Amino acid sequence: MTTLAGGTDTLTRDALTVLQPGFTGTTAPDWLLRRLGEGLASVGLFGRNIASPGQLAALTAQLRAERDDVLVAIDEEGGDVTRLEVRTGSSFPGNHALGAVDDVELTRQVAYELGRRLAACGVNLNWAPSADVNSNPRNPVIGVRSFGADTELAARHTAAYVTGLQSAGVAACTKHFPGHGDTAVDSHHALPHIGVPAEVLTDRELTPFRAAIAVGSRAVMSAHILVPALDPDHPATLSRRILTGLLRGELGYDGLIVTDGMEMRAIAGTYGIERGSVLAVAAGADAICVGGGLADDATVRRLRDALVAAVRAGELPEERLAEAADRVRALASWASAPGRAPEETRGSEIGLHAARRALTVTVAPGLGSPETIEPLTEPPYVAALTPVANIAVGDETPWGIAAELVHLLPGTVTGSFAAEDGKAEDGKAEDGKESDAGERAGRAALESAGPRRIVAVVRDEHRHPWMASALDILLAARPDTIVVEMGVPQAAPRGALHIATHGAARVCGRAAAEVIAGL
Repeated sequence: MTTLAGGTDTLTRDALTVLQPGFTGTTAPDWLLRRLGEGLASVGLFGRNIASPGQLAALTAQLRAERDDVLVAIDEEGGDVTRLEVRTGSSFPGNHALGAVDDVELTRQVAYELGRRLAACGVNLNWAPSADVNSNPRNPVIGVRSFGADTELAARHTAAYVTGLQSAGVAACTKHFPGHGDTAVDSHHALPHIGVPAEVLTDRELTPFRAAIAVGSRAVMSAHILVPALDPDHPATLSRRILTGLLRGELGYDGLIVTDGMEMRAIAGTYGIERGSVLAVAAGADAICVGGGLADDATVRRLRDALVAAVRAGELPEERLAEAADRVRALASWASAPGRAPEETRGSEIGLHAARRALTVTVAPGLGSPETIEPLTEPPYVAALTPVANIAVGDETPWGIAAELVHLLPGTVTGSFAAEDGKAEDGKAEDGKESDAGERAGRAALESAGPRRIVAVVRDEHRHPWMASALDILLAARPDTIVVEMGVPQAAPRGALHIATHGAARVCGRAAAEVIAGL
């Protein structure tokens, strides 16, 4: 076994190289810097690591002082999933809004500007875009993170996004292979199944990934989903048939394969992160993402040791681990190349411009058109009907239009209502019916609103019966209520004015507030 400078042997160094761990805090801890010196080549950043662009730039400079070619990765999709602006909401609309506009040049420009901001802060690998075709409207984890339910639309915008992001010098990581759109379970909590035939997968799920590969996506992220038509026994992240046979062999992809977070219950709950990581690398994965919930040196040490032990036991070919480490280093070399000359862009305006274009405004019959309806002149009451945020989005990121309306119409009053507001003290809906919880939440909102005009803000009304029931109550008592849908607009438009934003980014809320205030 070859021993390198610093006392780290080649096998141990390769095992460290394939890990993409997270950490806590806004400065790099000593253990992380030490591991970079021993061979760790990637670091994953989350909202907990970011306070401001200046702080983030200082953090990445600290990492590069230890290893100049380190891959600094982030989960920055824009839209609902933002880490750069986790405390304020994103300056860029997400995929679903871009798909609603369906202007591939706009998508490219948005991705470029987002990439330019990441690069300016020292980030060079983005776990985005989501190439999932949102074919299941009840999907609890993808939704507005997808460009849409149309395969060809998702494909052309995935390609445009990858092109824009990488032209700014930030590697794209197209996800979640082979496609997470037709699921009804969140893989953060359990293992989803996709039960469609192979030909459907080929024509629908795989098409956007082919488009991403064709334009040179530097990385692809695997999904923790079971697809029996492809492999009845192993989830995609652990499937040699899917990662090596399909992605490498049939699709001809030769870039970096990154796993989704190994601490997610779909893997950790069945295999454990150590065993899961060994199986993932053996199946063809090159980088192990871990750190969304596990972010310490003990985790890194456990995974490193598990990989080394698997090689020594003959369970993981040493050549496979070395190949994976080489791919990580190759991407690190590309990402650390001298910066690309910035092109002229619309800068901070591009996100709001895109969010405005993404709006779909529907006026109730008999009330005129979007161009003739009277804007609000008096401050309204904003009733946000708030679902539980999925883990990918996080509950720390603000959403809605209340803050924007307060700015445009001073004196606006706001309130937030959830299914829990209609539940009894034992936490269960009356008579076991979610609609009862919604009715009670609706009545609470009416009482709080008083005589003010109501603006009801919803998010995926079609997926939440309690939300639909609350809206029934509001509209029956106050038919002049304005409804703003900030999720997937699957439910039929209703209300005196219905505004679909196709996402809950801050700029989406701003665009909707402008319409309401007549700007």
